[in-house]
Amino acid sequence: YLKQLFSTKRPHQTCKGSAAKSPSKVKTSPKKAPEEHGDHGRPFIKTSSLFRNNPEIPDVLSPAVNQVKEKVFTSNTFEELNLHPHLVRTNLNIVLNVTSMTSVQKKTIPVLMSGKDAVVRSQTGSGKTLAYGIPVVQFLQAMQPKVKRSDGPLAVVIVPTRELALQSFQMFQKLLKPFTWIVPGVLMGGEKRKAEKARLRKGINVLISTPGRLVDHIKNTLSIAFSAVRWLILDEADRTLDLGFEKDLTVILNALNVTGLARQNVLLSATLTEGLSRLASISMKEPVSIHVSEGSEDTVEACPQAAPQALSDSYAMPERLQQHVVVVPSKLHLVCLAAFILAKCKFEQRQKLIVFISSCEAVEFLLTLFTAVLCVKPSTASTKHTSTSLNFYRLHGNMRQEERTEVFQEFSQCKTGILLCTDVAARGLDLPQVTWIVQYNPPVSAAEYVHRVGRTARIGAQGSSLLFLTPSEMAFVDVLANHNISLSEMKMEDILATLMKDERFKGRGKWDSKQRSATAFEQEVRERATVLQTDFENYVHANNESLQTAKSALQSFLRAYTTYPSSLKHIFHIRSLHLGHAAKSFGLRDAPQGLGSSITTNPANSKDSKKGKDKAKRYCKFSEVGQ
Repeated sequence: YLKQLFSTKRPHQTCKGSAAKSPSKVKTSPKKAPEEHGDHGRPFIKTSSLFRNNPEIPDVLSPAVNQVKEKVFTSNTFEELNLHPHLVRTNLNIVLNVTSMTSVQKKTIPVLMSGKDAVVRSQTGSGKTLAYGIPVVQFLQAMQPKVKRSDGPLAVVIVPTRELALQSFQMFQKLLKPFTWIVPGVLMGGEKRKAEKARLRKGINVLISTPGRLVDHIKNTLSIAFSAVRWLILDEADRTLDLGFEKDLTVILNALNVTGLARQNVLLSATLTEGLSRLASISMKEPVSIHVSEGSEDTVEACPQAAPQALSDSYAMPERLQQHVVVVPSKLHLVCLAAFILAKCKFEQRQKLIVFISSCEAVEFLLTLFTAVLCVKPSTASTKHTSTSLNFYRLHGNMRQEERTEVFQEFSQCKTGILLCTDVAARGLDLPQVTWIVQYNPPVSAAEYVHRVGRTARIGAQGSSLLFLTPSEMAFVDVLANHNISLSEMKMEDILATLMKDERFKGRGKWDSKQRSATAFEQEVRERATVLQTDFENYVHANNESLQTAKSALQSFLRAYTTYPSSLKHIFHIRSLHLGHAAKSFGLRDAPQGLGSSITTNPANSKDSKKGKDKAKRYCKFSEVGQ
């Protein structure tokens, strides 16, 4: 099917005259009438390229739902707990600047300090790291005889990604500041094994690691021993299972169980699944199930097998999160995203955006494209509107670990910026002051949606999210509504109107701001959107390297689109895509030929082995986690 589509040329997929021109040589029409250029020498631009032959955009009818809101903070302070004074005054109050407990901390800390196993379900950004970190530190500092570095690991924390491992390690460094005899350490893919082995030989008491790297050391490092382990923490456990680490977790549990010592186990997640229920049943003993949401004030003991069925239908959302959806035809995806970025980060102050994209290649492509086109200063008089410079960052699993750590730190410290990333940043990461989450490519499940939007509105802060959908994907709104997630519609036209503030994309110069005609305004917006799209296309077709990068990004997008689960295939199916329009969203003037064969041979379409299909479903996810 894809081979046939790619090999068939459709006239309405191609910009006028572009099919006959070399992609490395972009020429304008030799006929130049003054009225067609305005003040900036712009060539005559037809708006039919972007605004014709698009599917109709119906109004979004989001079903009325009783959305579950989770109140973050309580009136209870940490002084009410029986904690070491240095832990409260030095660490929590001064270093971390926190005084009141969040709801999940209020419920979880007493349970863990009583020595019980626990399954904790709470919204992202609710303070789950401190909820287990405080009891662990309180336990270790009180141990007699006093903890020594040579004792080896006493607490093991398993997290799914390298960035989360680094973040958890930094949190324990702060918590352990008064207790210098307790040594934290981190193991993760991308770091030198030799250096990690040296740290293990010296001794690590609180060991934070990604699953794959810990299994590697279990098999190959003689100096690692778990004979003294008293705590096992599985943070973001559902993400760990989603990424295919169930076998690695089994290896880790077997290594820990050899000692036979009494061990306290904690499993934390924003969602609960059957996989987590199975994991809890084999690793825990009579765990307490802790669920935090509006109207749920008590900790309830429950069998873990029953928890997913009781709690998986709805998700607790941050109390101050505003959720939006915009329906955009494929051809207009690129200019609409660019206009939204300009609106929030160029013409507003102190805005930080995270834009989720489905593949690593697409992240790299958009970073290069936006940097080249959107960051260019206007050659004429400055815009009348106050603007700031754009700072783009990118984060994905094909980056070297040193790069990922550097980007993570830079974006955390910046006041305004745009992070283009894959789902490597969707779980657990605490990136301060993020104001908007943009899901440029839809998530693969409602649970993934929850984890993405959880990067904003953290710890009681205000935040917003925007989900991009095409008209054929609008049924995903109903899928979210089934989980009590409600979205308000944002109009594409309102986003594109931001281009009226940027004179770099001025059309033919006929627009007069004194005019009151809505039709004239709409026409000017369309012309400016077309100018911006033309700038994107000119950059992409300027040389063969940028053209091949765009084609590779399109191919990776299509491959990722085939990996949606069967339960969502009626919404996200490769056959529902207009490939020419999809190509337009990558700055391409035609749908490239030859992509069909590479996509149809993707393991996702193979019926020969279930293993191949599972690997395809986790496309670009495996490469984003620490080994």
